[in-house]
Amino acid sequence: MSKLPVPSLEQLFLNARTQNTWLAQDVPDAMLHELADLLKMGPTSANCSPARIVFVKSKAAKERLIPHLSEGNRAKTQQAPVCAIIGYDTEFHEKLPKLFPHADARAWFVGKPAFIEATAFRNSSLQGAYLILAARALGLDTGPMSGFDPAGVEKEFFPDGKIKVNFMCNLGYGDPKGVFARSPRFAFDEFCQIA
Repeated sequence: MSKLPVPSLEQLFLNARTQNTWLAQDVPDAMLHELADLLKMGPTSANCSPARIVFVKSKAAKERLIPHLSEGNRAKTQQAPVCAIIGYDTEFHEKLPKLFPHADARAWFVGKPAFIEATAFRNSSLQGAYLILAARALGLDTGPMSGFDPAGVEKEFFPDGKIKVNFMCNLGYGDPKGVFARSPRFAFDEFCQIA
């Protein structure tokens, strides 16, 4: 494996920005399928793959979502072509016989709700990060966000109670006029150490 060229690093990290305003340009369903096919290849522990994603795209679905967002997230989500709700399946371990056939991984989780919750949340967070990077790799801009009523979103989009919301991410083509100045980042020694 070789290092990516600088333009790729710029697209994924160095020049990529959180978007707040969006151009009126559709994200085709085929691109959402391509995005899902990329992000699912990122590693999760025991290939548990707990993320469950709803791509909120239609006007009707947006109308169901917007009331459950904080005031600061409503306009930008309304404007974005797509809002991905990244949730996690609290019964993900039931799929482990298919996803991790090398061992009886399902048995590691049965009757251990705290372990299930921690594993599902951690690994769906990873998958949400893969979604952001996969979207950027495909030429999309992203706007990840918190600021929502989890119970309201879960009732509206995951009514069976088995899936919990982790975070959301607007997707589309950002309008550069809505990007804030880049905020500071830590120097290596402020957040890393080599032991």
